[in-house]
Amino acid sequence: MTVVVRVPLTQFERARGERLGRLLRTARGQRSMVDVAAQARISVETLRKIETGRVPTPAFFTVAAVAEAVGLSLDELVDATVEQLR
Repeated sequence: MTVVVRVPLTQFERARGERLGRLLRTARGQRSMVDVAAQARISVETLRKIETGRVPTPAFFTVAAVAEAVGLSLDELVDATVEQLR
């Protein structure tokens, strides 16, 4: 039996995840979570967790799909989530 232990997230990682969630929520605007999740091909619950910061380090391809669905480039996401926290 293999035991996997997660390394605790740093304050920077948690803050970056919260910022990412806020940015994606703002970019979603008046569109429903159902619409954006369907377009990104993820579950509504996954989108909800990302937007609320409950998943501070979502998978790259998940973030890329949501960003595309809400009209943000990956460069915009990096600039908005990393640079302002340094």
